[in-house]
Amino acid sequence: MSNNLKFYIDGAWVEPSGTKTLEVIDPATEEPFTTIALGTEADVDRAVKAARKAFTTFSLTTKAERLALMRKLLEVYNKRFADVADALMREMGAPKKLAHTAQAGMGTAHLAKMIETLEHFEFEELRGTTLIA
Repeated sequence: MSNNLKFYIDGAWVEPSGTKTLEVIDPATEEPFTTIALGTEADVDRAVKAARKAFTTFSLTTKAERLALMRKLLEVYNKRFADVADALMREMGAPKKLAHTAQAGMGTAHLAKMIETLEHFEFEELRGTTLIA
């Protein structure tokens, strides 16, 4: 993966407000393989503020728009599947077969299930003369 020393906030890779980092150790080799930034309270506040701002418009998206977004997310996840599995192997020390099938494969399964659930979910229901939304 990349951008380990930055955070993705409000649609952009941004520098953390602090300077603390952490070496990530591969448990299989006991060797560091990357360094990540550690967030601060200010970083969390910035991310929460961005999420609240995004919710204002995202909450108005249609079911079709959300399905399109979820399908795109699954497509990108599948394109990066090997990267995800490799990261799991290095970060957790997982054997290759386990990382590819059970662990990274679970991401695909979860995303596919979310899409299936959303496809069949009705946000409004008419009960008699009452619309429940």
